[in-house]
Amino acid sequence: MIALFLLTFAGETIAYPWDGFSMTAIRRLFRLQLIMEGVIKDSKPVPGAQKKLSQIQLNLMNTKGDSMAVFPALNPALQKSINALFPNMDESYSLCVLDITPGKPIRYAYRQEKRGFMPGSVAKLAVLSGLFSELEKLHPDSFKKRQALMKSRMVRAGKWANFDEHIIPIYNINTQKLVKKVVAENDTCSLYEWADHMVSASNNAAASIVWKEAILMRAYGVNYPPSPEQEEMFFRDTPKSQLRELAMAVVNEPLRKLGITKEEFTLGSMFTRDAKKIVPGDGGTIASPYGLMKYMVAMERGKIVDSNSSLEIKRLMYSTDRRIRYAASTALNNAAVFYKSGSLYRCKEEEGFSCKKYMGNVDNYMNSVVVVEQPDGSIYMVTLMSNVLRKNSANDHFALASQIDKIIRK
Repeated sequence: MIALFLLTFAGETIAYPWDGFSMTAIRRLFRLQLIMEGVIKDSKPVPGAQKKLSQIQLNLMNTKGDSMAVFPALNPALQKSINALFPNMDESYSLCVLDITPGKPIRYAYRQEKRGFMPGSVAKLAVLSGLFSELEKLHPDSFKKRQALMKSRMVRAGKWANFDEHIIPIYNINTQKLVKKVVAENDTCSLYEWADHMVSASNNAAASIVWKEAILMRAYGVNYPPSPEQEEMFFRDTPKSQLRELAMAVVNEPLRKLGITKEEFTLGSMFTRDAKKIVPGDGGTIASPYGLMKYMVAMERGKIVDSNSSLEIKRLMYSTDRRIRYAASTALNNAAVFYKSGSLYRCKEEEGFSCKKYMGNVDNYMNSVVVVEQPDGSIYMVTLMSNVLRKNSANDHFALASQIDKIIRK
């Protein structure tokens, strides 16, 4: 059945993400395609998550995008509507909203857009752009060779995986068995799959592994990938100060090339405990809604490395699994959603308070970055950040998604 399946689609344009297995070797996509084709009986994604490759495009590869080299002034009418959402909400809520619907003028509104937050897993977008930047250096003239490397490079998790509670889907194509598990040291995936796990499953282990591979690309150049023995020797014998400098350059230099300042978006440390021991961090991680909006605009303009890399980053952000927080709004069910969320909470002893997930009383960051493409042609971007103590803000993000969608489309 598997051989017949591959033969049937070998001569067609490979569609991504749900039928992008042949292009990416991401095994979960093979299972998703079998579901979409009715071979496996399981729930299909919501309608907005069923797009194909030809339907996923960059929206600002045009004169409208050229005009975004400098952000537009706020739109008074849109700003008034956005302001009306917040009188009774926590003062920390900060956001940018950018309407880029084709055939209409660009509309921009914001609230505390340059306020800095700890972005949590949204910072993995810096790892993603760092990865594609290093791939471009290895194969400047061929994006296909970059993709081939991501498919063929098999990476064992090792100590970089310790520790992350986020589970990843591991699908065995031969047995058709799906296992959802915490990453263990002996787990091996392709670089493409680790990048997918980093974004779609928001897996911290995967983020440290992908960042590590980008560091090795910078260090070894045309001699990448190193052998396991060379890799172990490199991280053991290179001075920690050099490793820190190299790691920070790999993920932050691409941001600076986009005109994103250190205060607007900076990644400062690895995502797992043992990875931080191997490669020390440098200061904190910070982002603002404005800095993240700059990133999203650059992606839609094809400016993150190049147009092929920008499009691939957008594909990796395409939500085809369970939608959470902002993206879970039923108003977005029919919309294509390109999404990354992130959170971080910390607690201290407090009389009458019991610490729970996403309800920290010291820090309680929750962040959403999204491109929404509705079937009616409406296209807009939102970067939303908050730090509401002692409260899980997921429902508020959910509600804001519905309200913002209504404002944009009315």
